[in-house]
Amino acid sequence: MNKKFFSAKNVALLGILIALVVVMQIFASAIPIFGITINLALIPIALASIFLGWFGGTVVGFVCGLVTFLTTAVFAAEGLTVVQFQSNPAVLTLTCILKTTIAGLVAGFVFDLLKKKNLYLGAIFSAFLIPIINTGIYVLGTMLMVEEVATFFGLEQSLNVVMTFVLSVIWLNFVLEVAITAIFTPVIHRVTRIFIKDDTKVASEIVEQEEIEQTEETDTEEK
Repeated sequence: MNKKFFSAKNVALLGILIALVVVMQIFASAIPIFGITINLALIPIALASIFLGWFGGTVVGFVCGLVTFLTTAVFAAEGLTVVQFQSNPAVLTLTCILKTTIAGLVAGFVFDLLKKKNLYLGAIFSAFLIPIINTGIYVLGTMLMVEEVATFFGLEQSLNVVMTFVLSVIWLNFVLEVAITAIFTPVIHRVTRIFIKDDTKVASEIVEQEEIEQTEETDTEEK
């Protein structure tokens, strides 16, 4: 990892985004909708992926997944997740942690690839990619646990019914997360432009200052 990442500015920003993830996830877990909670913490993951690259997105995504697991499964804030955890704790744990971790990782890489061509497109695409990956991995994990969930409810003969119900709930959650992303994406884009412009301005000032110092040194040596 580049040492420049661990500058005071980046470390401070990473700390703020991690704190924001924890607060937003705990708050979201207090307001479940149809047995499942909206992951409001996807917004800080998007910001981390854009401002801090794939490493920052991965770190914030991991923290989000860990907090999600603790609040929804361990502390029983979400009924469906508790059932899945009791049925297959290993798969549920990996699903909770990996879905946001991978989302932050991929979004960071994608933004780095697109920002040179179009900053707006990079910010928009990265922000929308996060709920898509998050939901996709969750669906995969749920499919691996559907038989255990059906057995827990005593519906071994109605596996399709259980799967339909679970996917309906997941679909609702996905739509809400995408809607939230759509609302906040313009804000994310605006902040991104300000952030990057600010970095560019600072970098330019540093370069100009170095050039002035070099010129002064050369003049002094000539004299």
